[in-house]
Amino acid sequence: MSTSGPGKKPAIQITQSDFDKLSLLAESATHVSEAVLDELTAELDRARIVPDNKLRDNIVRMGSHLRYSTNGEGRDVTLVFPGEADIAEGRISILTPIGTALIGLSEGQSIEWVARDGRSHRLTVESVGAATETQKAEPQAS
Repeated sequence: MSTSGPGKKPAIQITQSDFDKLSLLAESATHVSEAVLDELTAELDRARIVPDNKLRDNIVRMGSHLRYSTNGEGRDVTLVFPGEADIAEGRISILTPIGTALIGLSEGQSIEWVARDGRSHRLTVESVGAATETQKAEPQAS
């Protein structure tokens, strides 16, 4: 398992199309915490950008179905754009602290993330399934 120590983030990869859409979203989003936008921008800045058809299937991208664990509890979710988010259905917006933490991680990687209440958590990606058509959808700022 690939992990990072406290304060050090794991290497991440993002597709060119996700990078383009998320960059636009970060610039145009309203009604979103500045801290979340700053974190998304930081993740985009440190990501290795790869052609859409070159990203391995085990890496979280927009629309990925994945399982992660935090505090000993596993959760199955799909990473989506804000207009598609529905926590009751397990659709996590990229414009949330956990959504921003998940993008670009691969199976087995762990990352520290800070919840809106200021508490720090560590999550580990257990598995990543195929991405849905959401990755082709246009992002909608919220």
